[in-house]
Amino acid sequence: MRLRNVCFTILFVCSGYAFMLPPEKITLFLIGDSTMADKPLEANPERGWGQLIPQYFTKEVSIQNHAVNGRSTKSFFTEHRWDTVMSRLKAGDYVFIQFGHNDQKVEDSTRSAPAHTLYRENLIRYVKDTRSRGGNPVLVTPVMRRKFNAAGKFVDQHGDYPAVVKEVGALLNVPVIDLHQSSEQTIIKEGVENSKRLFLHIQPGHFKKYKGKDEDNTHFSEYGAATMAALVCAGIRELKLPLTRFLAPSEFKEKYAFELPKIYRPHFRQDTVNILDHGAIADGYTLNSAAINKAIGICAANGGGTVLIPAGSFVTGPIILKDNINLHLQKGALVIFTRDFNQYPLVVSSFEGVDAARCQSPVVAENLQNIALTGEGIMNGNGFYWRPVKKDKLTETQWTAHQANYGGVLSADGKHWYSSVKALKGSLTNNIGKLAGGKSLADFEDVKDYLRPNMIRISNCKNILIEDITLENSPAWTTHLETSEHITIKNLTVKNPWYGTNTDAIDLESCRFALLEDCHFDTGDDGITIKSGRDAEGRKRGMATSDVIVNNCVVYHAHGGFVVGSEMSGGVNNMFVSNCTFIGTDIGLRFKTTRGRGGVVENIYVNNVNMKDIPAEAILFDMYYMAKDPVVLAGEKREPPKVEEKPVDESTPQFQNFYFRNITCDGAAKGIFIRGIPEMHIKNVLIENAVIQAHEGIHIQEATGVTLNNITLLSRNTNPLAYVLNSQDISINGLKYGNGATNLLRVQGARSRGIRLQNTDLINSKQPILADFGAELSAIRVGEEKPAASAGKKKPNKKTAKRSVNK
Repeated sequence: MRLRNVCFTILFVCSGYAFMLPPEKITLFLIGDSTMADKPLEANPERGWGQLIPQYFTKEVSIQNHAVNGRSTKSFFTEHRWDTVMSRLKAGDYVFIQFGHNDQKVEDSTRSAPAHTLYRENLIRYVKDTRSRGGNPVLVTPVMRRKFNAAGKFVDQHGDYPAVVKEVGALLNVPVIDLHQSSEQTIIKEGVENSKRLFLHIQPGHFKKYKGKDEDNTHFSEYGAATMAALVCAGIRELKLPLTRFLAPSEFKEKYAFELPKIYRPHFRQDTVNILDHGAIADGYTLNSAAINKAIGICAANGGGTVLIPAGSFVTGPIILKDNINLHLQKGALVIFTRDFNQYPLVVSSFEGVDAARCQSPVVAENLQNIALTGEGIMNGNGFYWRPVKKDKLTETQWTAHQANYGGVLSADGKHWYSSVKALKGSLTNNIGKLAGGKSLADFEDVKDYLRPNMIRISNCKNILIEDITLENSPAWTTHLETSEHITIKNLTVKNPWYGTNTDAIDLESCRFALLEDCHFDTGDDGITIKSGRDAEGRKRGMATSDVIVNNCVVYHAHGGFVVGSEMSGGVNNMFVSNCTFIGTDIGLRFKTTRGRGGVVENIYVNNVNMKDIPAEAILFDMYYMAKDPVVLAGEKREPPKVEEKPVDESTPQFQNFYFRNITCDGAAKGIFIRGIPEMHIKNVLIENAVIQAHEGIHIQEATGVTLNNITLLSRNTNPLAYVLNSQDISINGLKYGNGATNLLRVQGARSRGIRLQNTDLINSKQPILADFGAELSAIRVGEEKPAASAGKKKPNKKTAKRSVNK
């Protein structure tokens, strides 16, 4: 009896512990061929899509990739690889089945499986076996190989195999992910040349453990494998499989991780050419332009590789990059671009989105592919010799020293310094060198020095890497990338004086597929800047900047931390900004445009941005951009823009679909400023979970569909805390503020309507709601779905002051 009780107790305790154990993870098994299989990571460019799909799932799913190179439905079974999967498979698990490439090989009896007979039978076996263990089979059609005919038309090489997969799926009621179709669409969209990035078009000498081939149109690069894995995830979502709930979220609530842009990173031959071997002298004096460009030319002629600038001080004129070149600055290398303006001839370039005559940039890359600037060295643009300076931005001592050190001339009023008589003359005409009306480069020789070069100019290039380098003292924009694609910029540092005119840290203009990560900027103009051309020229070019990821970047002084515009005439879309810090930037998140630009800025996602000591607005949308410093200088007077409604045409800009979450700002002149134009409101703006400490609170003018959720606004000026003018469908939900407010919400304008204030304490506001200058109290709803009635007339009593909506 005692033994029986002991056994019962042990059983009870064990059962209790079993009850406390977490549920066993679902396992996703992958079976298939080399396009799915795991590959060696070290010094090898090949990846299978199954190797990269785990990054798109949460940790709640365990993924076992049993796919193996060269296997078919037949050989995977005869080699007993399926037995291994079956021995591990448990109820609730998933098996993704993708074969076909090797089943086609009729000459190989160990692998051949004709589509309508053995291949079909094998698929049925895998499905039924999976179900026999309580598992969930999912069929995946064979992923496409890349093949285009001489006319550039895509050629399908898979015969009847994809159709048989679908037939089995229909017969047995099995979900089918049509990777065959989606991968074909992706390859066609990339085009004949660009689709090579998805596969292994890699010459020998790039990787130690990969021999290289002229063409491999079956197996994937890391970029290709990630792209295919994302297509599989899209298929899971489209089929509404239960696995959808395990797809990994991204930093952005509206997107899964697999939906974010994928960026191709270039690689280079493992050959190195040292500039010292071609006559370069590291004395900080000798001009090394010829030696550096000679080394680049020799390296490029031999298939590319790394051109090494070793430690030391090298003076040079313009450096001209070529295809397949990684210009690497070793730690301790200092490249100084000469102050001799004669080394920078006028060339056809661009500035602020228009074709223009400019002095040649210190680093030039045009119409190239596979290029890089890397290494821990420094490039100095000698910008002090180039940039105009306003006297009121320097102390008297600095002003005197600048003239003594850099020569130059003063304006007639003595308040502006210019590098030369030519630069001064250019300033009087304010001509940016625009090549129009039949003008040629020769027409701008008399103002040449005014047409300052951007330090790094990369135009019409693809497959670009900038990593670890420091750029400082730029003559104008520091890093300008234009009409380029697949850009990786990591750990870039830009340092320019706070008063450096036009020294944007980085400008992405009409570019697509870019990653900007772990960068640090401290500059005199905008920090991270997104553009797409100016006015009619930008609209004619019609190239949006799109699919850009900005992550973990720090911006110190700048006119704006993350900035779109004002030259955005080609459009801007799909920006993903996360985990950034802005300290001392004039404005934090800055979106600017003006009438005449045209273009659509949309689908902008921002998450986890922290700001401190912002002199102007923490968050700004402004369609009345005036091309002036965002912070008004002492004694400066600015008239507000004239408000009038104009006809909508192609020159009318548009801002819409912004999603901002998890924002903090410790110190700003104004928290949130949204100002559209009467004929084109700023539309669909969500700002959620923000804590902002500012002198003034919220200003919304000419906007529609603005939602502010869970905003804590610690504002010194609370008269009003939130101001709305001629706007519609404005929702303020869960607004928190400090110890009292003079006026919580003021609404003006006859066109204001649909204004809602919910879940917000009204007790501590002397005048919670005020409507005037044409606005009606009936346009405002507080808490419940009722008009604000007489809330603007007197302070509510404490019993009814706090209202909330539970909907």
